Amino acid sequence: MKSEQTENGTVDLWTAKEVSEARGDIVLIDVRTPQEHGFERIGGALLMALQEFQPQSLPGQDAKRIVLHCGSGVRSGKAAALCLAAGIERIAHLEGGLAAWKAAGQEYIGTDVATGAPKVMKKDS
Repeated sequence: MKSEQTENGTVDLWTAKEVSEARGDIVLIDVRTPQEHGFERIGGALLMALQEFQPQSLPGQDAKRIVLHCGSGVRSGKAAALCLAAGIERIAHLEGGLAAWKAAGQEYIGTDVATGAPKVMKKDS
């Protein structure tokens, strides 16, 4: 895990592999739009879109660590900065976002183009 120093504190950058290995021990929060989340998402990720993001509404991190993600890592980085500015001292996000998750060959929920139904997908790595 890498860390990035910002003006308000430190943000941890997790790889797709690190997030995958920690799945039962973290709360994964998707900060993309509801439309993006509906089309494709990491299974089990909760949605708190950046345009409505409220750090004070996040669950506590006593039991599970919060890891944010978006499509590329840009919006989750902005959400992490909002968390630090709000006084949340421990925050992490998925480096490279869903694109990095898919590139690493991790399973995700996509949309079956033939039926429009959700479907577990995995890109061959």
